[in-house]
Amino acid sequence: MCGRYALNISGEDLAIEFAAGVKDAGYTPSNWNISPTTVIPFISSNDERGIERSIQTARWGLIPSWAKDASRQANAINARVESIAEKPTFKSAFKSRRCLVPVTGYYEWATELGKYKPKQPFYICHKDKQTLAIAGLYETWINPATNSPITTAAIITRQAFGIVAPIHHRMPVILPKELWSSWLSNKSLSPDETEHYLNMINLNQPDEVLTFWPVSDEVNNARNIGAQLAEEIPLPEAGTLF
Repeated sequence: MCGRYALNISGEDLAIEFAAGVKDAGYTPSNWNISPTTVIPFISSNDERGIERSIQTARWGLIPSWAKDASRQANAINARVESIAEKPTFKSAFKSRRCLVPVTGYYEWATELGKYKPKQPFYICHKDKQTLAIAGLYETWINPATNSPITTAAIITRQAFGIVAPIHHRMPVILPKELWSSWLSNKSLSPDETEHYLNMINLNQPDEVLTFWPVSDEVNNARNIGAQLAEEIPLPEAGTLF
């Protein structure tokens, strides 16, 4: 799963990179430790071509429109690609409210099933330091107590592949630029189109643009948000089988 990530880019630069208008840039432009329920930016589109794009903000942790309260939010930060078309929490958003979540890099903690010391945090990013575009979903929930709308979002994950698989068994679905417009189309998917979209984002080598290195366990504390969190540290000898 992806439970922490970094974003170090302004709304204006994000608009240039994703060819999007800045509809709502009310987020912290430099946060190296974004945690669940944090306000995050996402890119969405208002047309079937996925070209007319805008930057909006949402709380990280999707609340389905039918939820009676917000208690599910922190538990819905990730949507498994294997079940997004059927799971009640996500299937409506997948059908017509798809988005991109921009990420400078993300953190993952080694599990006991890999070759690294369990709970060792790693920072994973684009090998050329480009912004990663992670496939996401968004939803609007009406708070029954205040009758006010709240936009929330989730990141889509898949089985880990290649270089990141020894760290953790899950990874975000990272989309190349040539798929952005198709993914952002706001058309409501038919059953056949649903299958097509699932196949489209099932990339053969999803790790090919990634690199990673070990980082300090300072990232474990969500109150730490500085750039030092992503700095490489020596990997403890006991944590590798090199």
